[in-house]
Amino acid sequence: MTEPAPIEAYPLRTSDKLRYSDTDRQGHVNNAVYSTFLETGRVELLFHVASELAEPGASFVIARLELDFLAEGLWPGTVEIGTAVASIGRSSVTLEQVICQDGRPLAKARSVVVQVNEATRRSQPLGETAVSQLKRYMRPAAAV
Repeated sequence: MTEPAPIEAYPLRTSDKLRYSDTDRQGHVNNAVYSTFLETGRVELLFHVASELAEPGASFVIARLELDFLAEGLWPGTVEIGTAVASIGRSSVTLEQVICQDGRPLAKARSVVVQVNEATRRSQPLGETAVSQLKRYMRPAAAV
């Protein structure tokens, strides 16, 4: 398993505060919570970067999520989530993300998000504005 790129290599970074309820019986952050951290970074990109990237009458859904756990996270504290666009398809975008605590990578992920038409529930091509915005968050080399 390759190590992810350092958090500084991800064009979009955000953080999330660990909650006591995020921990499990072993005293570390429960594995299920990592998906929520990834969602924080994903939502930051898709809805808050410039404006919502989905076309009117469309929304984004996750089609694929690969998640590798690298180290345990411990409460209390915060995690930093790095997000980068790996590739852009006709109606989808592939994201690479890393979750770090105190500079130490806890997990890395790769996900595919697809824009779907809300009426037909079928994939819908990304608009030119969305593609242009997403390109700003690409990294030259994929490291996840």
